[in-house]
Amino acid sequence: MANITLVEAVSLALAYELENDKDVVVLGEDVGINGGVFRATAGLAQKFGEDRVIDTPLAEAMIAGLTIGMATQGMRPVAEAQFMGFIYPMIEQIVCHAARFRNRTRGRLTCPLVIRAPFGGGIHAPEHHSESVEAIFAHIPGIRVVIPSSPSRAYGLLLAAIRDPDPVLFLEPKRIYRVNKEEVIDDGEELPLDMCFELREGTDITLVSWGSMVKETLEAADKLAQQGISAEVIDVATVSPIDMDTILESVKKTGRCVIIQEAAKHCSVISEIAANLAEDGLYSLMAPVKRVTGYDVIMPLFKLEKNTCLQ
Repeated sequence: MANITLVEAVSLALAYELENDKDVVVLGEDVGINGGVFRATAGLAQKFGEDRVIDTPLAEAMIAGLTIGMATQGMRPVAEAQFMGFIYPMIEQIVCHAARFRNRTRGRLTCPLVIRAPFGGGIHAPEHHSESVEAIFAHIPGIRVVIPSSPSRAYGLLLAAIRDPDPVLFLEPKRIYRVNKEEVIDDGEELPLDMCFELREGTDITLVSWGSMVKETLEAADKLAQQGISAEVIDVATVSPIDMDTILESVKKTGRCVIIQEAAKHCSVISEIAANLAEDGLYSLMAPVKRVTGYDVIMPLFKLEKNTCLQ
């Protein structure tokens, strides 16, 4: 059992699958010799060889196309988009091909690939390095969008993503890559996809979040407890498809809900959750659903990043 950070948990899960499944390969810009911008793949090329951990050219569209080709021919590639803001050249391949292979071939071919991308702000990086656009991909049928919020969930969810027969976008909140450590057993035990995690029980209000904002959400729950308010905290974890049953059951108990995300408000995952609560949980609610989000603006340069507080 190791006491590790979220980024170390990602590396641990990748190493486990490389060790135990010969069809798994890791590829991307600087993932091999340099071990990745955030060191998520450090040491993997040296241990497993450059034919299993592959440095690619700086060509995201090519990385996506190569990954899809590998996946349709029986491999399980794990590609890295160095930052989420670099993922846009991959969109045509992801949306037009990876997401559609199962349907297009009537189940004859699947596309068991993972595309990893560090995402979110808070590290004083330029705007293309600080994007939170999970809603773009959550809108696309055929793609799972998974976002861990702790080392143990990063380990278990990444294992499940690699083993899944369909494409998974695995977004890693880099602001909390090294914020805290957890004990993680390297036993290859995966966690379920498409399921929320109840992090804290409560009776007065439900707080729903995912990714880096889970940290602030838990801190808010602690402050509410000091005021005698019992907050239930739910980590969505898989934002597509969303496990609304768990959220609805919690709101049925508490009667109130606040949803928190880093991304902009307009047409976002948070809006989908709120709409589902309005459709299916209206009679459980004792007050309107509240949304706490980022602003509908481009991520500013780092001198202004702290001034753009959540709405």
